[in-house]
Amino acid sequence: MVKDHLVIDGHADILYRMGKEKLDFYDVNSPLHLGYRQMLKAGIDLQVFVTFVDPARRGSEQLVAVLDSIHRFHQQIERPGGIKPIYDRTGLHEIYDETANPHALLSLEGAECLDGRLSVLYALFTLGIRMIGLTWNHANSVADGVGEPRGAGLTDFGKEVVQHMQSLGMVVDVSHLSEQGVYDVARLATAPIIASHSNARHVFEHRRNLTDEQMKMIVDTGGVIGVTFVPEFITSHETVTMDDLIPHVEHMLDVVGVHGVALGSDFDGIDQTMQDLRRGSDYPRFLERLEKEFGSEVVRLIAYENMFRVLDNTLPTHHSA
Repeated sequence: MVKDHLVIDGHADILYRMGKEKLDFYDVNSPLHLGYRQMLKAGIDLQVFVTFVDPARRGSEQLVAVLDSIHRFHQQIERPGGIKPIYDRTGLHEIYDETANPHALLSLEGAECLDGRLSVLYALFTLGIRMIGLTWNHANSVADGVGEPRGAGLTDFGKEVVQHMQSLGMVVDVSHLSEQGVYDVARLATAPIIASHSNARHVFEHRRNLTDEQMKMIVDTGGVIGVTFVPEFITSHETVTMDDLIPHVEHMLDVVGVHGVALGSDFDGIDQTMQDLRRGSDYPRFLERLEKEFGSEVVRLIAYENMFRVLDNTLPTHHSA
C-alpha cells in the first residue's frame, strides 16, 4: 500500500557537520538538525546526503575529503534497520514500502575535486554519487559560482561534465552556480536539472536566490527548485519564521506551477535556523502550514512527487557498480 504522505528532502549537510563536530548520527541526543531520530520525526523517506568540502582545501585534498565523507556515510550512517542508500530507479521505488526506514541519495556539493578530470566523475559515480552541485560559491574547473566576480558560465570541461553526468544518470544541481552557468546548463540539458536549495529572488534579493527566468529554465527541463530554510535567503528580518518563507513558495508556484517546487532544507549546513523550523521534528508543522496555505494535493507534489519524478526520470535503471 502506498503511503499517503512521503517526504523527500533534496539537500542537507549532515555528513559535513558530523565530520566537523565529531557527531553520531544515531545518538538520540544528537544536536544534528537531521540526526536519525530527528529524521524519523520529520517523516523523511528519502534524504539527499551531501558531501561538502571546505573550499579552502585544494587539489588532492578536495578529493580525499570527498572520499572521507563517502566513507563516513557507509561506516556511520548506512546500516540494516537504519538508513539505506539508493543508486537507481529500482531502489527509488522502495521508498513506497510502508515498512521501510529512510533512504539516502548521495550528492556532491561543489565539483572542485574533479580538477578537470572526467575519470574522477566516473569514479564518484561508481562510489554511489548520484547528484552534483557543480559549484559552491567560487570558481572551479567546471564553472563559476555565484560569488565569483567575473560571473562566467560553464567552462569547456564543465560542458563535458554536464553531458557525461546526464548520460550516466546523475542529477545536475545548479544551486550556487553563477547566473550564466544556470543558463548554460539549462541550454545543454537533455534530462531534468534541479536547484536543490534556492529561493525566489523576486521575494528577497540575494545572490543565492533565483530569478523568475532562471526558475522557468530549470522547470522547462522537467526539473524542480527546492525551497530552502536558510534564513539569510528568506528575508533581512532579524527573526525569521515560516511567515517569511511562505511568500517564496507562493511566488515559485505562481511562476513555475505546482510541478516545479520541491524541498531542500539545507539543515546542518547552516549556523542559524528559522525560529519555528529549527530541526527535523519541526518539518511536519511546516508541511501542515503549506497544506493550510495551498491544499493537500499541492503539498504532496512539493513534499515528494516532484522530486521523485526528477529522480525517476534521471537515475540509472540499475546499479551496475
